[in-house]
Amino acid sequence: MPEHQIIIEPSPKRIRAIANGKTIADSLCAMLLLESDSFPVYYLPRDDVRMDLLERTNHRTTCPYKGDASYFSLKAGNRRLDNAAWSYEQPKEVAEKISGLIALDHDKMDHWFEEDEEVSGHPRDPHHRIDVRPSTRAVRVIFAGEEVAKTRRALFLFETGMPTRYYIPPEDVRSEFLAPTRTKTICPYKGEASYWSLHARGQEAKDAVWAYLDPLPECPRIKGHFCFYPEKVERIDVEGESSA
Repeated sequence: MPEHQIIIEPSPKRIRAIANGKTIADSLCAMLLLESDSFPVYYLPRDDVRMDLLERTNHRTTCPYKGDASYFSLKAGNRRLDNAAWSYEQPKEVAEKISGLIALDHDKMDHWFEEDEEVSGHPRDPHHRIDVRPSTRAVRVIFAGEEVAKTRRALFLFETGMPTRYYIPPEDVRSEFLAPTRTKTICPYKGEASYWSLHARGQEAKDAVWAYLDPLPECPRIKGHFCFYPEKVERIDVEGESSA
């Protein structure tokens, strides 16, 4: 197995976090922690965090790589958010750059801003890359014995650490097999995804298909294209070969 990696580097961005209408943090000196198998996390100087709104709790966690974390609850107006912040006050040597800094639970904040743009999802890894390339390679999607999509106009999306995804124009997908669901997910690199289930020959695969109907400006080419989970369909063939 590859060695567990921790990278801590300064972020050049102005970072702000807001909860219940209150600015909880506003920093030009954030540190970004990148860790194997975890989402990136901003750690902020205490001088840039409303420490007067934080109350230390008895909750503790231990990370085998970073050490022991202490937690704080946040009182923002009439809302109390339990264990919404944490700090490694005496971290292990590999994490000494975040010693005493404050991390805020990303999901417990109402809004995050990088500079003056609101951002969704966890912080982005600046080393993470997405390339979208059009391809004339034939892509077919089979579900329950039905060919639910076939195209030579797919957009191949290559994303760091992820399998290749095939985004198919809606004209090349048989919409009679799709049923929209209420599921939404957020990707910090691509935006908000909408989902569809597949129905064919009495079989159903829930949330097997997704599309970014209004992707982030950095990833506009995939707008409105459908993508299928390989594990939720019978197979995805690329030039006659299974992509699995």
